[in-house]
Amino acid sequence: MSETSKLTPIKDNTTMFEHNVSEVDFIGLIEDTIVRHWNKDALTDYQGETFQYKDVARKIEKLHILFENAGLEPGDKVALCGRNCSHWAVAFLATLTYGAVAVPILHEFKAQQVHDIVNHSDARLLFVGDHVWKDVDPEAMPHLEGIINVMDFQLHVSRSERLTDARERLNALYGNKYPKYFRTQHVHYRRQDGEQLALINYTSGTTSRSKGVLVPFRALWSNYMFACEVYNAVFPEGEGRVVSILPLAHMYGMSFEFIYEFFRGGHIFFLTRIPSPKIIFNAFNTVKPHVIISVPLIIEKVIKKMVWPKLEAPSMKLLLRVPLLNNKILDKIRETLYEAFGGQFNEIIVGGAAFNSEIEEFLHRIGFPFTVGYGATECAPIICYAPWNEFVPGSCGKVAPRMEIRIDSPDPQNVVGEILARGMNVMLGYYKNEEATRETIDADGWYHTGDLGVIDEDGNLFIRGRSKNMLLGANGTNIYPEEIEDKLNTLPYIAESIVIQKGDQLYALVHPDYDEAQKDGLDAAAIARQMEQNRAELNGIVPAYQKIAGVRIYTEEFEKTPKRSIKRYLYMNEEV
Repeated sequence: MSETSKLTPIKDNTTMFEHNVSEVDFIGLIEDTIVRHWNKDALTDYQGETFQYKDVARKIEKLHILFENAGLEPGDKVALCGRNCSHWAVAFLATLTYGAVAVPILHEFKAQQVHDIVNHSDARLLFVGDHVWKDVDPEAMPHLEGIINVMDFQLHVSRSERLTDARERLNALYGNKYPKYFRTQHVHYRRQDGEQLALINYTSGTTSRSKGVLVPFRALWSNYMFACEVYNAVFPEGEGRVVSILPLAHMYGMSFEFIYEFFRGGHIFFLTRIPSPKIIFNAFNTVKPHVIISVPLIIEKVIKKMVWPKLEAPSMKLLLRVPLLNNKILDKIRETLYEAFGGQFNEIIVGGAAFNSEIEEFLHRIGFPFTVGYGATECAPIICYAPWNEFVPGSCGKVAPRMEIRIDSPDPQNVVGEILARGMNVMLGYYKNEEATRETIDADGWYHTGDLGVIDEDGNLFIRGRSKNMLLGANGTNIYPEEIEDKLNTLPYIAESIVIQKGDQLYALVHPDYDEAQKDGLDAAAIARQMEQNRAELNGIVPAYQKIAGVRIYTEEFEKTPKRSIKRYLYMNEEV
């Protein structure tokens, strides 16, 4: 931090933070919702089976019996790797309520990443989905005592006689403990202090390898309370519905498409298959969710596929020039989009990655109820938010309750600086990585996000890019590649892009929208010509230091993080 930096707190909640930690009873919330909503539907695999809250409680109890008889101790690590499903959610809840530490692993990780995380986390047990099981190698995870099929809790691998015996006798053990039936009065779980470790969530960042984020119960609780403050008025107690699209193994999906709704007595529908736009919108039409959480990629695909082609038609362009008709057309587009998302939601919260500015401006223009938040795995995840009717386009809201933010800059409103955050949501550190922890959380408790931004006089945060992504121009000018990519991605037939630097020049790595190109009859040569035309168009509207010297076409999508951000570090040394 420079000596000239001016760190002005936007909101100081330190006293509130200290007061609330003593009130955290996250496990008590699990007990409470199960008991109060005993006979209501809780978890459904979309177009599959449904568990009521009482079914969840009984399955949790069976897993507790399995854990206990297998010799699992409070504080031991239990890893979970599989697609979203009701059994995954049950295994996660059973782990926390037993007093063990959950280690969610993204099901899209390659086998070697799964092996590395299981080994690094010191997990004793691993729950896996079928498609994960076929790729992993048990011998590469020698310290595991057992690998359990997440769909039926049968053993794939057991290296412990106690685990094998417990699984074989599980139904008998359950029957002996509850000879008549399992009732609400039997729901009692081990309480946890707010500062205790709840889970280790391994990031898969855009600039580095995975680190194990130590998430305490206070962070989970604070994010739940935030969701209550935002959504309780529109998510009816015991009746609300949500479609869980984002990975449960990522904090964004876990906190806002599962934990909040479960604690609220809601009904959660898990998309157990790869969530293509067709599957997503079929589910929205069927479920009609009260809450919608999204990443930009989903919204952008909808607009590009459903809206842009209609607006580009010559007759539509003519009608849009007539003021009265213009308003009616935009109203109709808004209504169509609203119904496409089920027609019963209050707003869509978009987060996890940068939003395309052209699409964001269009949605704001038609009055579509969306807002863009800001967070990080290290904050489980929320840092900033504003409701859609207060949201300032281009921003990502204001600091969330029980949090404060600062900009490391001599002039936070005008000069870009690193975004710092502090409060109840912030992690304990990185597992077995004290050096990275010291680099990320300073002596005063400020989490250094690595993101760059400014903040206006009303407290709205505007992100400018990642500090590690910033490039230095030949004349010493700071170049934020995200700003250039945002413009590139609005040009014809570009699905996504990365701007990299070679010497003093910038180059664009581009993945074309092959579906649109094929529909319009473009072959590979025509796509290449279009990309060169796009480069010329871009260079005509950006400053000299942002001009692109060349384009390289990628036929495959860029590899992404759980938040659907491109893993930039994999492409920084590409030949162009």
